Amino acid sequence: MLTLKVITENPDEVIRRLAKKHFDAKELITQIIELDKIRRNSQSELDANLAEVNQLSKTIGMLMKGGKKQEAEAARARVSEMKEGNKKLEEAKTTAEASMHDLLVQIPNLPHDSVPEGKVAEDNVCEKEGGRIPELYADAVPHWDLCKKYDLIDFELGVKIAGAGFPVYKGYGSRLQRALINFFLDNAREAGYLEVQPPYLVNADSGYGTGQLPDKEGMMYHATADDLYLIPTAEVPVTNIYRDVIVNEVDLPICNTAYSACFRREAGSYGKDVRGLNRLHQFDKVEIVRIDKPEHSYESLKEMVAYVESLVEKLELPYRILRLCGGDMSFTSALTFDFEIYSAAQQRWLEVSSVSNFESYQANRLKCRYRDENKKTQLCHTLNGSALALPRIVAALLENNQTPEGIRIPKALVPYTEFDMIK
Repeated sequence: MLTLKVITENPDEVIRRLAKKHFDAKELITQIIELDKIRRNSQSELDANLAEVNQLSKTIGMLMKGGKKQEAEAARARVSEMKEGNKKLEEAKTTAEASMHDLLVQIPNLPHDSVPEGKVAEDNVCEKEGGRIPELYADAVPHWDLCKKYDLIDFELGVKIAGAGFPVYKGYGSRLQRALINFFLDNAREAGYLEVQPPYLVNADSGYGTGQLPDKEGMMYHATADDLYLIPTAEVPVTNIYRDVIVNEVDLPICNTAYSACFRREAGSYGKDVRGLNRLHQFDKVEIVRIDKPEHSYESLKEMVAYVESLVEKLELPYRILRLCGGDMSFTSALTFDFEIYSAAQQRWLEVSSVSNFESYQANRLKCRYRDENKKTQLCHTLNGSALALPRIVAALLENNQTPEGIRIPKALVPYTEFDMIK
């Protein structure tokens, strides 16, 4: 959530920058400024009235001691009248604050100056490409056929047990899944990230804190009896560790990693682009999260992008890094880099990671702050990235490494799988 100070001090700049996200903020900003005036005027009148009430209260005692009963009664009547007026002012202030908050949460984060113009994914800017796109043998097939051939993943059984988008991993498929999770966690730990194991359900306050609520409410599975939400990513519970927390500047940046299952309703997702592992309702992912101070957060973002790049390189996957345009960015992000890997059998790029800096947008919702060397508290910056999401990594690993003899396992992963071929 943008701070009120940012909006009121330079509303035209806020409107201009949000236009890059193709969001027309003019009406909302105007309403917020008007509500802020009501709030400030009500508070100003309240402060003046309270000062007068305090003064009158002191005067009443003096008047009574001086035998001026009639004047004292008049002063009492004035105090009573002012207290009734104060109730109305307090109500007006509270109503204005609540209305203002409801409008503030509807405004997305400001895009960073380096965010390119554009409306759709095709307008994203490719920053870098790496790896080698393999040339497959003549009888190569997509991963859903490989999963059936080698009995790795049973999509139909998942439909029977839960529904479409809930696959059942088996044999080598299960072992590959577990190997990737451990590979990603070990690499994160070696890179300085503290591993945590978070809950898979969160309350509404947690969903609000990281911006999933109210913006993406329809995309989350909701356990209505308990008013809890299944997490769409470990970003939500891990970042909420620092909700209502003041950390010391010397402890920043804080670096956490977590494995979790992730749950997304993905309503309206159909067609060939979501076949097999391309889009699931339940999947595994290792997440990295950083809490940092504002002047260092973009250096942290750079380090996180380099770290994710090192993972796809170790897995020997062809990749590209995209700087997202304004129209393709998330509601909460200030700057995002997407990683895509090339699926040789499908002959298309698959997104496997988003690495984002949210600046103080999430921190303002979370009340996540740090205490600087002058003992002053300031909002932190929050960042997160997928490192990595497993389904499309698995899809590309299976497809790109298939041979007539079987599916080759990348060298860096063999110590984790304890096999170098799926036969």
